[in-house]
Amino acid sequence: EIILQKMKASSLLPKSVEMLQADLHLPDPPRRIECFDISHFQGAETVASMVSFLDGKPRKSEYRKFGIRTVEGVDDFASMREVVHRRYSRLLEEGQPLPDLIVIDGGKGQLSSAVEMLRELGLETQPVIGLAKRLEEVFVPGESLPLNIAKTSAGLRLLQRIRDEAHRFAITFHRERRSKSTLQTE
Repeated sequence: EIILQKMKASSLLPKSVEMLQADLHLPDPPRRIECFDISHFQGAETVASMVSFLDGKPRKSEYRKFGIRTVEGVDDFASMREVVHRRYSRLLEEGQPLPDLIVIDGGKGQLSSAVEMLRELGLETQPVIGLAKRLEEVFVPGESLPLNIAKTSAGLRLLQRIRDEAHRFAITFHRERRSKSTLQTE
């Protein structure tokens, strides 16, 4: 019966989620994916966004915005450490489930910052990857070279969609913050 339930569950999984599991060599399908993006406008007002996808679809009720509190100036690595710490220390405190995959918008530096913070929280086995914009390269912790994922992979396209959504959400948050600060100064 358990095998039947698993077969039913996997047949309901979108192809892109199954492909992503294969592309990233994950033990389980990444049904719940959270993606972080750090954004700043002309070197000021650093913010971060986190979007959440379940079975390849956005869960907008679970999106989160972060104003960066502890970092002076532009430091994406420190900003990433702060938001990863805030998000996952809170989930741990509340006994909430962790995502199946964390996606960090950025290359090796941002990924290392996130991994460092996850390790500090005791989450060293948490699946996490970095997605670098320029060449759409996927980095995994401990590997210096990006994974070799076909550019046509449905899994890679899903990652790009999630990353683009995190970016869009961060920019929207930014505009809100900017219009508020403009109103205050006037």
